[in-house]
Parts: sequence; C-alpha cells; structure tokens
Amino acid sequence: MSEVEADRLEGGRLAASLTPKVEEVMRQTAAQVLLPRFQTITAADREEKSAGEVVTIADREAEAMLSEGLSKLLPTASIVGEEAVHERPDLLERLGDPLCWIVDPLDGTGYFADGQQPFGIMIALASLGRTVGGWIFDPIAERRSWAAAGAGCWIDGRQIGVRQAAAGRPAIGISSLWQRRPERYAAVLSRLQGRFRLVDIPRCAAALYPAMLIEGPDLALFERTLPWDHAPGALLIEEAGGRAARLDGGPYDLDGSRAGLLVATDPVVWEEVAALLQDLPR
Repeated sequence: MSEVEADRLEGGRLAASLTPKVEEVMRQTAAQVLLPRFQTITAADREEKSAGEVVTIADREAEAMLSEGLSKLLPTASIVGEEAVHERPDLLERLGDPLCWIVDPLDGTGYFADGQQPFGIMIALASLGRTVGGWIFDPIAERRSWAAAGAGCWIDGRQIGVRQAAAGRPAIGISSLWQRRPERYAAVLSRLQGRFRLVDIPRCAAALYPAMLIEGPDLALFERTLPWDHAPGALLIEEAGGRAARLDGGPYDLDGSRAGLLVATDPVVWEEVAALLQDLPR
C-alpha cells in the first residue's frame, strides 16, 4: 500500500469515527436554524449573490453554527464554507491543508427560498486535498447519508452498494448549467440520443446523490464542480462502488475551477458515456 493510500485510509477511519458527532451537529443546525426559517423567508431575508444564485439569512446562520460545531470536533482543521468563500475567495487555498472541513450549509437554496423542497446540509472532510469523509442530511425526511474512505457508504444506518443500471437505456440527468452553453449542450445531447434516457434532476446535490443510490438516475453529468456541491456526494458514490470522475478519466478533485464531472452508479456505464463525450466543443 502506498503512503498516499495509507494516509487516505487513516483519514477515512477518522471520518468514520466522527460520524455520530457530525450528524448531531447537522441535526441541531437543521432544527435550530433551517426548519424554523423554512417557508418563512421574506424578500428582506434573501439576496442574489451572483447571476442565478440566491443566498438567504438561513445559509449564513447555518454556516456559522455548523462551523462552530465542527471546529469543536477537530480544532486543528481548517473550515472552507460556501458563504465564507464568497466573501473571502482565498479560503480555497485551505483545501489542501492536513485537515479541512468543507461546508455547504444549505444546498438547494433556491428551493428553500421559495418555500419548496428539496434542500439539505452537506459536509466533507478533506485531508491534503483528498476527500476522506462525506455527510449529507435531509432535514425534512431526516435522512442521513455518509461515507468514509475505506469504510463504505451508509444511508440511515444501512450500508449501501450501487444499483445495476436500468435495463435498456440507463437514465442520465444533465445539470441545468450545461444549457447555458448551447453548442456544447447540443453536442452532448446528440451523442447520448437513443442510448440513454434524459431525465430531470433537481438543482440540489444533497437530494440527487442519495437518490442515485436508492432509485436513480443511473448517471449525472455536471458542468460546475464546486467542492461543497460534490465532495460529499462523489465520495458516497465511489464508496458504494460507483464512479465519479472527470470526463478525461481523472479522479474527482477539489478544484472547483475545473469544469465537467460524470457520476455513475455503474462503472462500466461510466466508461461508455465518457467515451461518447470525448472532445466536446469548449
């Protein structure tokens, strides 16, 4: 075993041991911040932080509470939160630290701000730039999903393995951001047509990743790859036996400036789709 792999597994053991405490921090934050704010958000409680991106008072309050709770679990770990990075982009440099919490306090903010579902909390633990732990909490269903390097994937206390891809034409969801680049999106559709069923997916990774392991879709294609959106879920998929990787076959990393991520519950189908999507227009 290489030193890198040994370090990854050590980080996974740490993440697994922290799971009950991480889940409690998430539950408390949902109960004290998110659920009381759900369906009560007013115009004064929300703002557009960038084109098409909404932030609410609940995002900021939840991130503060999560950060405080996580810092008590690992005082030496850095914390990279979505809202904090919006104010201080230099925090992204901490993703390569020996230990780093990655926090999405409210994934699915657009739905939440409109009083709708789905939404959830997403947390990852990284060690030297590699994800070693991932946790997703659905406050409405109280569904707990987690994975740790070398420890498998678990949903509501039950270890989860990947599903077989649907017979015939597997279902694939394509994130809405692909549609903002019409030529590239058209090329994707032309290559998948007749081979795969295109299905709608929520703009909420906290809902999508567990759903892929439980009921589908079989694949998901993302354009934007911000670490707080994908680090927890990509680890869930891989620890369950699926594959989450860049279109060129490189492993998913925490570099959110890189575009393109293909996730599949069946590694064989991942290879098939990745081969179809080579040399897309830029």
